[in-house]
Amino acid sequence: MTRPLTILCVGDVFGEPGRRAIQLLLPKLKKQHEADLAIVNIENAASGYGVTPAIARAALEQGADVLTSGNHIWDKKEIIEYIVKENLLLRPANFPAGTPGAGSIVVKAGPHKVGVLNLMGRVFLPNLDCPFRKADEELARLNQETSIVVVDMHCEATSESQAMGWYLDGRVSAVVGTHRHVQTADERLLPKGTAYITDLGMTGPTDSVIGVDPELALQRFLTQMPNRFEPAKGPAALHGVVIRIDPDTGRGLSIERLRVPVPA
Repeated sequence: MTRPLTILCVGDVFGEPGRRAIQLLLPKLKKQHEADLAIVNIENAASGYGVTPAIARAALEQGADVLTSGNHIWDKKEIIEYIVKENLLLRPANFPAGTPGAGSIVVKAGPHKVGVLNLMGRVFLPNLDCPFRKADEELARLNQETSIVVVDMHCEATSESQAMGWYLDGRVSAVVGTHRHVQTADERLLPKGTAYITDLGMTGPTDSVIGVDPELALQRFLTQMPNRFEPAKGPAALHGVVIRIDPDTGRGLSIERLRVPVPA
C-alpha cells in the first residue's frame, strides 16, 4: 500500500492563548506526526470574535496549510477584502451565492491532492443554504480532482454533525466537527471508511467557559445582562485529531484525538 497520508486537524483557535498554541505547538506536532497537511479552524482567533488578515497570515506562516471558519468569519470587516484574495482561508460553502470567498479548495499534500470543504449547520445557527445539498454539489466538483476530501462541519447541534458524518460516510475521507469548543470522545471510523469526530475541541484557554473568562460568563448566566466577553487567562491547550488516510482509495485508516498543553 502507498504510504498513508497524514492530516492534522486543529479545533477552533480562541484569542491570544489559542494563537500562542499554534505558534508554539503546530510546527512541532506536524513534525512529530509527519503530517502532510494541517487544517486549522481560525474563526475565533481575534479575541474570540473573528479573524484579522494579520492573524490569518501568521497561522499560515506557522504551519497551517488551510484555514477554516464558521459563523464568526465576518466579525472583523477587514477580513472581507482578504478572503477574496486568499483562497487558503475558507468560509462555509453554504453561505448564499455571491458571498465573498470560497467554501472549498484543493491543495497539494506531497504527491497528493486533498480537497478541504467547510460547511456550517443550521440548527441554532443562521439559516444558511442546506449543508447536505451543498456537500453534494461541492463533492461533484472536488471529486473531479481528488478522492481525498476532509470536511469541517461547523455546528451547534451534535446531531447535525453526526448526521453529516453518516450522510458522507464512504464519500469523503473525514468529517470533523467544530464550533462547540468542547472536544468529544467519539472519534471513530464509520462503516464505509470515513474518519469522524463530532467536535475537535478548542485551541485556547483551558480554565475558561468555552474560551471566555469564567467570571464574565457567570455574570451573563446569573444576571442575563449583556457584558463583553474576554478570553480567559492562564493555561492553554491545543485540541484536534490526527487522521491517516489511504491515498489510493481516499478512505480513512485511523483517527486519533489530540490534547496538547501549551508549555508554560
